[in-house]
Amino acid sequence: MGYSGSGYILVSRGSRAVESRRLAHTRLQAHEEVPYDLLAWWDKLYISVQPSRRPVTLLDEARKGTTPEIEEVAKAEGVDAERLRRSVAKGRTVIPRNVAGRARPLGIGEGLRVKVNANVGSSKDRASLEDEVRKAKVAVEVGAHTVMDLSTGGDIDAIRRAIIEALDVPIGTVPIYQAGVQAARESTIVEMTPEDMLGGIEAHARDGVDFVTVHCGITRQSVERLQRQGRVTGVVSRGGSFLVAWILHNDQENPLYSQFDQLLDIAREHDITLSLGDGLRPGSLADATDRAQIQEMLILGELVERCWDAGVQVMVEGPGHIPIHEIEANVRMQKAVCKGAPFYVLGPIVTDLAPGYDHITGAIGGALAAWAGADYLCYVTPTEHIGLPGVEDVREGVVASLIAAHAADLTRGIDADRDLAMAEARKALDWDRMFDLSLDSRKAREMRAACNPEEEDACSMCGDLCALRMVEQALDRKGD
Repeated sequence: MGYSGSGYILVSRGSRAVESRRLAHTRLQAHEEVPYDLLAWWDKLYISVQPSRRPVTLLDEARKGTTPEIEEVAKAEGVDAERLRRSVAKGRTVIPRNVAGRARPLGIGEGLRVKVNANVGSSKDRASLEDEVRKAKVAVEVGAHTVMDLSTGGDIDAIRRAIIEALDVPIGTVPIYQAGVQAARESTIVEMTPEDMLGGIEAHARDGVDFVTVHCGITRQSVERLQRQGRVTGVVSRGGSFLVAWILHNDQENPLYSQFDQLLDIAREHDITLSLGDGLRPGSLADATDRAQIQEMLILGELVERCWDAGVQVMVEGPGHIPIHEIEANVRMQKAVCKGAPFYVLGPIVTDLAPGYDHITGAIGGALAAWAGADYLCYVTPTEHIGLPGVEDVREGVVASLIAAHAADLTRGIDADRDLAMAEARKALDWDRMFDLSLDSRKAREMRAACNPEEEDACSMCGDLCALRMVEQALDRKGD
């Protein structure tokens, strides 16, 4: 981040000054006796410049030329750096990375591999910092590209900071959760003030999160439409429900919409990516693709352009429960309305009848959504609609979404060589090679060991009736 104007830049991304700021944050955080609020003081001192000067963001720089982040992502994805730069400059690809520079650069969007996010976070009933950090680490070890901390119980600040400290992947949060919880501890959620909401976002950005979900598309108009229309399952988004209740109780506009310019100022200052939340997403197939959902999408499309005008990276979140035959239309509609901004989908879940197996329903929907053009899948765990996921639930959810993402990548001509290598390993009965290529090699190895086949190079189902080996032997004999 930098402050530019009158022909000079005070601080530019990647400079020693930014590195010094990052180190200062790290050292301050390392001393428990130093109040964490001192970091806010440091930031204000560090960026005390004339009000007319505004931060230089990664999006600003991409419009002028390439950046180290773009070069690194291009190399990792195997794409042309200049083409990627143009995609970032147009807003069709984002690289979520706080100015503090903690996370490895990761590209989400046009022409890149489909990415997978894993949600972790405490609840009032289960609020262990150690458990949430462990789940976050396992998610990344299995292959999640990003992690979101959705904590609502215990020491929320400590959990968030511990996850940020433990990982080098982009971290996201939903700051209104904490603002609502804090308001509820003192009175009620609907007593939140605009300062509580915006202040929470700034606090998370200052801690170093790389992207935040903000439910800016819920407005008085969309709430009125929701009331007139009615729904079977109402509002299932937690953040969305907070804001619908707040609007109805206070008879005022959603501050995240009415004060969107202030939100953009925060995003610019810390160079965080805004993930425009789908607070009115359908929570059942009966409510899929209804007027309330579409109304919110239209508003988000307008806000996308305001983000771009302000030099802020942005992506858009999409629907939850959608029947298979409506998924492609939803993706195409979002891409058109939001001018190609990266699309981040939860699932989608394609049937309401599978509690305990929603990682499968979500993976089915995710594969179809990504095939249709979605860029980023939020995983769904087996405990969706049941309870807080444990470590193994996180593992299962990540793998299911990775399968969906890879299946969609194949339709884009990405990583097909890996499937070819697996086919060759299977023909050769090269089990170690098969396991190495697997999306979840640990589980494949465990299942193989548990089967304990008599034939070392065959499986316990076929044994000496292995089709591959039988045909290979027959061809060899004929060749002789």
